Amino acid sequence: MGDDMPYAGESDAGKFSPPWPEVRELGRLVWDHLVLVTPLAPGEVILAMGCHDVRVAVHAARLWHEGWAPLVVVSGGRGKITAGWEETEAQVFARVAREHGVPAEALLLEETAANTGENITATRSLLAARGTPVRRGILVAKPYMTRRSLATARLRWPEVEWLASAPEIGYETYLGEDARRFLELMVGDLRRMVVYAERGFQVPMPVPEAAWAAHLRLAELGYDRHLIR
Repeated sequence: MGDDMPYAGESDAGKFSPPWPEVRELGRLVWDHLVLVTPLAPGEVILAMGCHDVRVAVHAARLWHEGWAPLVVVSGGRGKITAGWEETEAQVFARVAREHGVPAEALLLEETAANTGENITATRSLLAARGTPVRRGILVAKPYMTRRSLATARLRWPEVEWLASAPEIGYETYLGEDARRFLELMVGDLRRMVVYAERGFQVPMPVPEAAWAAHLRLAELGYDRHLIR
């Protein structure tokens, strides 16, 4: 089964042939909870959270051009999706940002982070070493990573007022690009929000019953590759 056709055959577990209308609606319930963007206000830094989707870097560049902050930090080493990249996520994001008009002097690379928590803590250490004070920061992430990014930043760097922004990419667009990977990542992220809050890695954010039930059903249907056991 191709990644863009999660309804066409069996799942990875070889047990299910999920009905696509049900899968689509379940995914939307999870998406609606995970997406949390905030109104913007001027700050000291735009923090682009490294990932496989370079549109995050494009959006960070857009915010810089709009004057929301004078500095863009691109953070990311290699993660579960980008492990095979020749460059770090930060290097790729920095190149994309420069291609979209962000000058080198307004860019800072953080190339060690392998997860969301490290995006925050490593950037905090980097800016502290440079003597750059931060009172308000703008997190830029994939839409469905905005809530988890905020929950993590509010615990790992609580002195900062954190806002969240994301590329204007809709649910249906992600489904059309790589539906299986997209749904698997969302299922994993929703579970992580609960487990990581319990472990003290991020602030707790209550999950609506409908979203929790949807993620359980998607996992049951085979979209469980990134699910914490």
